[in-house]
Amino acid sequence: SAAFTTSVISVRNVSAGAFVTRAGGFRSVRYPRHVFSKVRMDVKFADEDTKLQVKTKDIFMPALSSTMTEGRIVQWLKQPGEFVEVGEVIMVVESDKADMDVESFEKGYLAQILTAEGESAGVGATVALLAETEEDIQKVIDCGTECIVPGSNHRHDGTTVVDLDQEARVSAEPAAPAAPDAPAAAKPKNVKEVFMPALSSTMTEGKVVQWLKKEGEKVAVGEGVMVVESDKADMDVESFEEGIVAHIMVDEGESTNVGEVVAYLAPSEAEVSAVKSWASSLGGGPTSAPTSTPAESAKAVAAKPAAPAAAPASPASVVNEGRIVASPYAKKLAAENGVDLKFVRGTGPGGRIIAEDVEVAKSSGVAAARAEAPAYKSSRVYATPDAKKVAKAEKISLDRVTGTGNFGRITAEDVLKAAGKAPVQKEARAGEKTLAANKKGKSDESTDVLDGAVPMTAMQKGIAANMMATLGAPVYSVSYEINTTAFDALYAKVKGKGVTTSSLLAKAIGHVLKDHQILNARYEGGDTHVYKKAADIGVAVATKGGLVTPVLRNCAETDIYSLSRSWKELVRKAVEKKLTGADMSNAHFYISNLGMFGVEHFNAILPKNAGTILAVSASKPKVVLQKNGLIGVEKFMNVNATCDHRVIQGAELAAFLRDLADFMENNIDEVMY
Repeated sequence: SAAFTTSVISVRNVSAGAFVTRAGGFRSVRYPRHVFSKVRMDVKFADEDTKLQVKTKDIFMPALSSTMTEGRIVQWLKQPGEFVEVGEVIMVVESDKADMDVESFEKGYLAQILTAEGESAGVGATVALLAETEEDIQKVIDCGTECIVPGSNHRHDGTTVVDLDQEARVSAEPAAPAAPDAPAAAKPKNVKEVFMPALSSTMTEGKVVQWLKKEGEKVAVGEGVMVVESDKADMDVESFEEGIVAHIMVDEGESTNVGEVVAYLAPSEAEVSAVKSWASSLGGGPTSAPTSTPAESAKAVAAKPAAPAAAPASPASVVNEGRIVASPYAKKLAAENGVDLKFVRGTGPGGRIIAEDVEVAKSSGVAAARAEAPAYKSSRVYATPDAKKVAKAEKISLDRVTGTGNFGRITAEDVLKAAGKAPVQKEARAGEKTLAANKKGKSDESTDVLDGAVPMTAMQKGIAANMMATLGAPVYSVSYEINTTAFDALYAKVKGKGVTTSSLLAKAIGHVLKDHQILNARYEGGDTHVYKKAADIGVAVATKGGLVTPVLRNCAETDIYSLSRSWKELVRKAVEKKLTGADMSNAHFYISNLGMFGVEHFNAILPKNAGTILAVSASKPKVVLQKNGLIGVEKFMNVNATCDHRVIQGAELAAFLRDLADFMENNIDEVMY
């Protein structure tokens, strides 16, 4: 039609390289033909009127963790032609940490899937296209990524620092000038933006708890730059670029949306003043991120200038410039063996460096290249925010401290030991205080008297949003009374060995779920039920900041002592607000226990993307006729299960509760084997 101009090309992934020219106002893209022989050869480029009419929206690969650089699509939960609501789960993505459900930030009809199941895409890459109306689906398919609407609030997810000099130049015509308020300061070259990252698939905004780098300080690649409070936990955010922090846009304690600019980096100390002056002229608030099509974004990445090549010659050639994509274990292995990843060629998906590549590099002598190629010498120190505070107070250089935390990270205790002082009791012990207070029926809330409107925290907002998302599920509840005499007797025997009530209960439920798989399923939408073989059970934990649900993995097959250790670690992380998305994802069955408060009966709200939640009340003495024919006192607790009726029928739930009661009353010792 007149709306399109056709160019005959052969196509491969843009991220792998492309040659782009312009002719007559339209772009022509040339790629090696042999790479992708099955792609339709006629690609249409839309004119401006068509772009405005079609208004394509894109689904992009999100950052599901602060270290994620690419993700593999495990499953598409929506198919082309189906309608997608804002906040509705659209796909399951495998990141570097776990498989997670990904929600849509836009609504519309799924027009085209660009990345198929089993394929991988870089963070920020467009993986699917949405049409506003059902009638526009074919237009979106014809127009492709050319008609993506610019200005999406979620286009930048914070895991990549965007080089402002690589902004897309969509038209050779200069844009119409805005109203002449005040002349804008000239933008310095090579300015980089640091964005608020998406630290979970449900996070829409984050609060800067602490800046680990101040204005004027240098930031190295992979170095912690700030601590962010998301809707799930507080997490350290690392930098993916090096530079000098020139201007901080969001102060500590302030919140901003995912994708908004929180700071600007200058390439050198000499340019800090110019960058700060320019950033200050923007109005002091976050600026909108520059938009570009996926093809242009890929070109910008490919065209990003390499780090200054002032290094002397080295026996090993540099194969990775700028941001290095490597698995977490490969990074750990490289750090332990002194292997510089700049000299390691990756053989994983998309050129990602994996552990085997590091081993090969180590055996071939690349480890020595690190000392002989001083093009970039990292001053990175792995330390917790508390450790840095203690080190500053004790005037201890972190270079002299040996870390004992995860992956050799320096903790506050390590710093105190280096200072010759006895380590203070960890704040993690607050979790034990919380549990002790709960057992006594006391709240862990602050004693401050509040009055009037109080802004919600990011976690509270996340909880509210998740609760509202459950209102559409048709749920029902069934209660059952269970004799806990045998359960209590077993717990009394193993309590001294570190076994917890929660892990014992989860283990029992895991055993019974083997014979009731439907109770470990959830409704997917349309005509699909999703089953789960492993008994991954989410258990609600009340913290001072709000409610979180860490997941105990494979409860049926894991021995009770390992399960209890895992549970204590999850509670510690919950209290410290250090739970990750992987710690709280992929459970279909949940437990909410208010027994420590003496509650006799309650209903629990079914979490989003769950099939069942079991509300557990206190165990209470009751006069009964015992099996020996005598009157006696035994303890009973009430459990109340809430289920999604689209998946689980009443009779199926009743049968599960009956078998759970029988197991806990007569066969509870089996959890020890």
